[in-house]
Amino acid sequence: MNIAMIGAGYVGLVSGACFSDFGYQVVCVDADEAKIRELKAGRVPFFEPRLTELVAANASAGRLSFTSDIGEAVRRADVVFIAVGTPSRRGDGHADLSFVFAAAHEIAVAISDYTVIVIKSTVPVGTGDRVEDIIRQVNPSALFSVVSNPEFLREGAAIEDFKRPDRVVVGAPDQRSRAIMERLYRPLSLNRAPVLFTDRRSSEIIKYASNAFLATKITFINEMADLCERAGANVQQVAIGMGLDRRIGAKFLHAGPGYGGSCFPKDVEALIKSGRDYDASLRIAQTVALVNDERKHAMGRKVIKACGGVVKNQTIAVLGLAFKPNTDDMREAPAITIIRSLLDAGAKVRAYDPVAMDNARRVLDGVDYAKDVDHCVKGADAVVLVTEWDMFRAIDPAKLKQLLKAPVVVDLRNVFRPEDMEKAGLAYVSVGR
Repeated sequence: MNIAMIGAGYVGLVSGACFSDFGYQVVCVDADEAKIRELKAGRVPFFEPRLTELVAANASAGRLSFTSDIGEAVRRADVVFIAVGTPSRRGDGHADLSFVFAAAHEIAVAISDYTVIVIKSTVPVGTGDRVEDIIRQVNPSALFSVVSNPEFLREGAAIEDFKRPDRVVVGAPDQRSRAIMERLYRPLSLNRAPVLFTDRRSSEIIKYASNAFLATKITFINEMADLCERAGANVQQVAIGMGLDRRIGAKFLHAGPGYGGSCFPKDVEALIKSGRDYDASLRIAQTVALVNDERKHAMGRKVIKACGGVVKNQTIAVLGLAFKPNTDDMREAPAITIIRSLLDAGAKVRAYDPVAMDNARRVLDGVDYAKDVDHCVKGADAVVLVTEWDMFRAIDPAKLKQLLKAPVVVDLRNVFRPEDMEKAGLAYVSVGR
């Protein structure tokens, strides 16, 4: 089976590399010629564990290639994936579908024999219908089916998620396209991954509904953390007690500084906008977005309060910048809001992240970027843990006490044990405990 993957960003490159590892011939297409040159040279433009090795192995085997020529890639393909970006439009919250529609136009020009066109990009309900209309207008004689196949990849665990997924959702409009999608995902059958076939519009909504529900769980446990702090309870014990209920589950019940990244913020906003479009008020999703935004600002205030209410001219060390571990993604990262709050209050901010500092420099000015943990913390008036990288979990509290100018630790991920911090002589503040 020949696959054309339109878009060599995060979703497209991970999906293309994994499909090629199944033994399919995959061509990843991107209009960014500089990116294509980098990929041909074996350089992946973002951090994702194991991806560079997977790309190199399949490119070397001749199963994975890269081009900026969309026409040639589409003409040879049995299945064409649209995996381009759908950023949030500023002002109205809806996904910007211009890249999706441009790809549909170019695909329409190139296809000749029957082709399955799969929308992998996260798109609002009804987008598949619009893509189908574009292709029919451009090429009335084309034989094709438009399928919805949303991705559910977690940054930092994307390869594992692709090869051992909880589920594969396929919105196939006809039996012919369904049979091809069944064949495409057959290599997953030994892993017993359930392939759920739905109508196309239901598939489109499943993606947004899933992310909005997970965002709701995060936001809910963060509000419970606030209650626990005021009532003298422990949010971690509360989360365990909730998570043991199989109807609720333990995942995403970790109190912290709020959700970020490339998916949850824009997907919740896009779902809210879709609700407005269809006159369906999504008040829970609206509240989740508002509460999460306020959460990030509240964490900035929490740090300032831990420092005695004044941080002017104080040096605050920030550990972790990416929105989560095992990625260099700074999009909507809580660290951005927290650091800006500290800078606005007159603090000097010194920061360190194992992989995200290059991306952080593009969005955060006025920050001193340290070369390692020790240089970040040494002589600081307080240290704030924002992203729970494993290397931060291993920090020795006694060493922290030695390095810090003032013994203040604000742990926004509840990584450390309060008794260990107290024993080391540190003034320790966590979330919901």
